[in-house]
Amino acid sequence: MFKHQVIVIGGGLAGLRAAVETAMMGVDTAVLSLLYPVRSHSGAAQGGVNAALANMPECKDDSPAKHAYDTIKGSDFLADQDCAEIMTTDAPKRIYELEHWGVPFSRTEDGRIAQRPFGGAGYPRTCYAADKTGLYILHTLNEQAVKHKVKVYNEWAALSLANDGMMNHGLVALNLQTGEIAPFAADAVVFATGGAGRIYKRTSNAMQSTGYCLGVAYKAGIPLKDMEFIQFHPTTIVGTNILMTEGARGEGGYLVNNQGERFMQKYAPKAMELAPRDIVSRSIQIEINEGRGFPDGGGCVHLDLRHLGREKILERLPGIRDLAISFLGIDCIENPVPVQPGQHFIMGGIDTDKDGATILPGAFAAGECASVSVHGANRLGGNSLLECVVMGQRAGAAAGKFVQGKASAIKEAVLNDAAQKTSAEVDALLKSDGKERLVTLRDAMAQTMTDKIGIFREEKAMREALATIQELRVRFRHIGVDAKNRKFNLDLLRTIELGGMLDAAESIAAGAVARQESRGAHSRLDFKTRDDVNWMKHTLAHYTPDGARLDYEPVVLTKWQPEERKY
Repeated sequence: MFKHQVIVIGGGLAGLRAAVETAMMGVDTAVLSLLYPVRSHSGAAQGGVNAALANMPECKDDSPAKHAYDTIKGSDFLADQDCAEIMTTDAPKRIYELEHWGVPFSRTEDGRIAQRPFGGAGYPRTCYAADKTGLYILHTLNEQAVKHKVKVYNEWAALSLANDGMMNHGLVALNLQTGEIAPFAADAVVFATGGAGRIYKRTSNAMQSTGYCLGVAYKAGIPLKDMEFIQFHPTTIVGTNILMTEGARGEGGYLVNNQGERFMQKYAPKAMELAPRDIVSRSIQIEINEGRGFPDGGGCVHLDLRHLGREKILERLPGIRDLAISFLGIDCIENPVPVQPGQHFIMGGIDTDKDGATILPGAFAAGECASVSVHGANRLGGNSLLECVVMGQRAGAAAGKFVQGKASAIKEAVLNDAAQKTSAEVDALLKSDGKERLVTLRDAMAQTMTDKIGIFREEKAMREALATIQELRVRFRHIGVDAKNRKFNLDLLRTIELGGMLDAAESIAAGAVARQESRGAHSRLDFKTRDDVNWMKHTLAHYTPDGARLDYEPVVLTKWQPEERKY
């Protein structure tokens, strides 16, 4: 049996930052990761990370409080305001920490960290390293993990938690290299497993961003919060949905329809292309739906960067230029790039408090898989990397404090029972010759979510989606696994993932059907306005074998009263 004081599930930004924190506290720490950490999807984050550093001439009077207000307004007032203030207050400290650890941020002429404008922000507040910010932070945090001797279990998949209903005692995981299923004893476990984009057909997320570990926490009795709020990034490459950073619009890029119009004038006349992502995505989709888009790839508009000039594109946006050339054969120095909205981020996730603790003692969560509720109904660009480093640090500190100075209370009998039960379930899958096929069910789920729980929503389609997902959950009980080997059995792994993805998808659909208003990324055609009287509250989805049981809790308000969003 493997044993550590703290085990972090996930080797992206939030996971590595949490692990570095506990390791610096002198706590025996391990990371368990599907991939080698430097291949994490965090490396795909391009545009930057927000902090009120006030480094640019245009933002001399910026402050963490103004950053908090922009975040709360951007969330359509569903973010917990105390959590948003914590994140924005901690932001400068975490950025300078990253700088001192070696992140090569882009600089102003006088040597300070440069900042660019992002959507929904009142100031140029986004610190960046060209357009590869996530990649550079990821590698820097990996270096810190190596420095502090964090043990990394590469290519392991977490399968279940081991808890007795009172406390968590560790987890059970699958070694992809050997097929071994093993218990991991841990006084504290931190979920940092990233997003769930692959639940959708069109997504900017990497293949590993399935969100199946949401199902692991969910089945262990931890509720999922605000799952109905799904962010669609306005500008993903048509067809592949690879991200074109918001930094492109921050540097001055235009969005143009098939009539040559900068159509954002109609939807957000002040902010234009730098309105929040929910507004820009809806605006693009309206242009496409009303015939003013280009037909490629099911509909798109153009992201035009040509007026920025070759020198600026090569200095500030080299990554997305390479992507456009590689995947479309288009050089954005010379031609506009066809883009369409694609699923990008999930605002909801594993319910935690402001320190990343869940209702299950010994279980914590941070990053995109968690819902501390700093993003509410819509996340501002540049706040996801910030959430990872701020809440990753806080969750690590809380997990370290949870285990420090205490005798281990791990019950090996609970772990062994969990390992036996999980092994039996995996064995049953391997032996199954059921009639249902992985690809059929997974494609049906992804297409249903994209078609019916998308940018625009209405009750009939969402109820159809919920019924389809529930039917797929039943059919999943009869799935067959074709590959019967143990080593690197990706057929088996993808089947296990699908079970968790269907649970998460069901919670998204159930929450969306129930919420009868439009708020942030949840835009209903049959309830077009925000309803603060009845819906200023978080959705909590609790797992049952028959589907999500929903209840609600109030939003925390501190100093900002809800108001209509105008940009």
